[in-house]
Amino acid sequence: MRKPEDQEFYEHELASFLPDRIFDAHCHLWQKQYVPWAMPDCPAEVDYDTYMTTMAEVHGDRTGGALFISYAAPDDDAGRHSGNEWMGQQTARDRNCRGLFFVTPNDDPEWVRQEVRRLGLHGLKCYHTFADATPTWETSIPNYLPEPLVAVANEEGWVITLHMVKTRAVADPDNIHWIRKYCEAYPDMRLILAHSARGFQPTHNLEGLPQLTGLDNLYFDTSANCEPMAHQAIIRIIGHERLMYGSDLPVSHQRGRSVAAADTFLWLYAETPVWEEIHRTIEPVLTGLEHLRSIKWACWSEHLDDNAVEDIFWNNAARLFEL
Repeated sequence: MRKPEDQEFYEHELASFLPDRIFDAHCHLWQKQYVPWAMPDCPAEVDYDTYMTTMAEVHGDRTGGALFISYAAPDDDAGRHSGNEWMGQQTARDRNCRGLFFVTPNDDPEWVRQEVRRLGLHGLKCYHTFADATPTWETSIPNYLPEPLVAVANEEGWVITLHMVKTRAVADPDNIHWIRKYCEAYPDMRLILAHSARGFQPTHNLEGLPQLTGLDNLYFDTSANCEPMAHQAIIRIIGHERLMYGSDLPVSHQRGRSVAAADTFLWLYAETPVWEEIHRTIEPVLTGLEHLRSIKWACWSEHLDDNAVEDIFWNNAARLFEL
């Protein structure tokens, strides 16, 4: 729920910056019986209608489309199947919305092909927690996105949203190898690196992205990354035409922000004991608002004009998803 400090932040920082039309290229819908979280500023269940109402607290009335991603837990296969089915139903409600099918590394590629077609979805979402590896946070991309699934996405012309892991994210040589291999071997598959290449520590983007240039099917969504330099690195090294805004609902409705530190990063949440300063108490705003300001600062730093800003918030996605 938007608080007075959120409204003040929005009016001062964002109202004059945001374009009239926004495509949200990374957001989650969910059914309450299949998710383990309960966030005070986010509904227990989010369908298409609730999404539009909830994101108005961040975008105002600008939301014109979205890429919906379902949630899945490793120990709940029934919930994953239900979530994918439900995702197809919600995506079909708006011609400017697209949806991703949640896959695991054990899924049969032909079954995935049939299900994505049947549900009218547009690509795949994978996650490291399904990898048969310990710890999953340090696992290699094929352990949660096997090559046969990438091959099907290539044959069907689908997108894949990838939240890579490993300590140094896109600067990790193994991640660079597999991103480059998949994009070169499967040119009709479009790969989206979530969270601005998971550049919550922007130095990783500065190191890794120069080794990923020249890949015409590589894209990025900004989802919940509050570090301007993470977006700026993509704009300068890869090009603003490959960057798309994403809210990462429900993270957008937490309070606080991500902060780069040392060679890693941390999250400051509303309950993190850092908001009491000597002279005053800081009221943390919605993460989605902090995130949008980081994009504004990146666009300003790279001297982007209004047309380029509109590309990031709508046109790039409109071309990619054929809106």
